[in-house]
Amino acid sequence: MKRRDFIKATGLLAAGATVAGSGILSGCMSSNGGFNVNRLGSGKMKLSYEPYELLLRHTFTVSSYSRNTTPGVQVRIDYEGYTGYGEASMPPYLGQTVESVCNFLSRVDLSQFSDPFQLETILAYIDGLSPEDNAAKAAVDIALHDLVGKLMGQPWWRIWGLDPTKAPDTTFTIGIDTPEVVREKTRECADRFNILKVKVGLDNDKEMISTIREITDLPLAVDANQGWKDREQAVDEIFWLKENGVVMVEQPMAKERMDDNAWITERSPLPIFADESIQRLADIPSVKGAYHGINIKLMKCTGMREAWKMVNYARADGMKVMVGCMTETSCAVSAAAQLSPAVDFCDLDGNLLITNDRFRGMEVVDGHIVLPSRPGIGLELL
Repeated sequence: MKRRDFIKATGLLAAGATVAGSGILSGCMSSNGGFNVNRLGSGKMKLSYEPYELLLRHTFTVSSYSRNTTPGVQVRIDYEGYTGYGEASMPPYLGQTVESVCNFLSRVDLSQFSDPFQLETILAYIDGLSPEDNAAKAAVDIALHDLVGKLMGQPWWRIWGLDPTKAPDTTFTIGIDTPEVVREKTRECADRFNILKVKVGLDNDKEMISTIREITDLPLAVDANQGWKDREQAVDEIFWLKENGVVMVEQPMAKERMDDNAWITERSPLPIFADESIQRLADIPSVKGAYHGINIKLMKCTGMREAWKMVNYARADGMKVMVGCMTETSCAVSAAAQLSPAVDFCDLDGNLLITNDRFRGMEVVDGHIVLPSRPGIGLELL
């Protein structure tokens, strides 16, 4: 099978229901002033959205920036008494803002589609509205998947034929900080998780790991976020990290330095995953051989539809797969978690890093991902 045909073949779903659409919304609040439930029996899909800033429990520091909040936009699609929820979350490196997401959503017109189950057609239209705006596209994609799952009465992990008990344990992230704060964060999470993720990439990497090792001997994953500058030093550090209980490494060097990342991967005793180096399905061929695996995030790849294609493509190409998230509410995290039984590593803690979640969805119990059996992406409003 040609690669192009395989990409098409990994898409999913067609089923039936009749839909007509709503008018275009504008501005950073939907024209009806917020989330108004569509009238029952109207036979129309209604898109609405509003900005929603996420408040972080701790200052979040990686190798390139620090922040205490994450801008976001909450989305919903109402149809025949059913509501699908979606979300866009925009950390700085994505290059998207609340304004850009709202501007994109104001151009979305669902009135031309007569069937909400035609995800391939609808989301191809969404994708074609802009060459960028991936987080905004993901918000619509997630809401549509949630809606369709509810119409079917099934969660997406079941629609995809997955076994929820096979989901890997999720990591919990500890950002770059002072030893005192790192100790505090580690104490807070060490007895609730089975693997931790540590942000590295500055000149205090070994101090970060050694400080955590004062508190726990849990397995660790590390994410350099493109922070390492010298490939030989990077390989030396990876060997040291392995000796100290690290099991995988994300994005060692800048995404533009593909040859250097490939050089590290060839010599690394640990699996190396691409994060910033990969956004969408079409990027997979370019990172093949330069990394052992890929980190799929809905905000990068435009949502669940393309993420599922990426899982299947990467698996067929012999690569490892990880599913991650941004700082998000349980809406987007639970959407990503639907993929979790099909991957090798999970980093689905974004909802646990904020203080103002709006939903209950995927849960973490004793470090294990627990996928709800509720339909769609499994949400309950708080």
